[in-house]
Amino acid sequence: MIEAILIATLAGVLVSLSRQINGRLAVSTTPLVASFWNHVVGFAVLTAIGLVIGALWPAGAFSAPWYAYLGGTIGVIFVASGSWLIARIGAINTAMLVIGGQMVFGVALDLVRGAEGHVLASALGVALIIAGAALTQRRR
Repeated sequence: MIEAILIATLAGVLVSLSRQINGRLAVSTTPLVASFWNHVVGFAVLTAIGLVIGALWPAGAFSAPWYAYLGGTIGVIFVASGSWLIARIGAINTAMLVIGGQMVFGVALDLVRGAEGHVLASALGVALIIAGAALTQRRR
């Protein structure tokens, strides 16, 4: 369990760092250009890793339903919108609102699929994140 927590924390750090880098690139170019280069470099790195490790084409990849591949499209929108937002509302507000949105949708998905857990505690966490974002906006 500790390993999963550490990996998730590292992923959060890397998402924040990536958003900052893409946001800075978007300021000097455009969010679309920043997102484009983010994905070109990411594609190159993943291709190199895939060639070394293997299994770039897993069994069943070509028989998967069309919506299984929407993650890439959603990722492009996520990166481009993050690049655009960082320059306008800052890193902290962008992170809080993105995390708040993820949590709201996560709680909704858990409710829809009937997942076990503490929905009230999750909803309270979402409310605290959104309240934090609102408070930082009021100080301006």
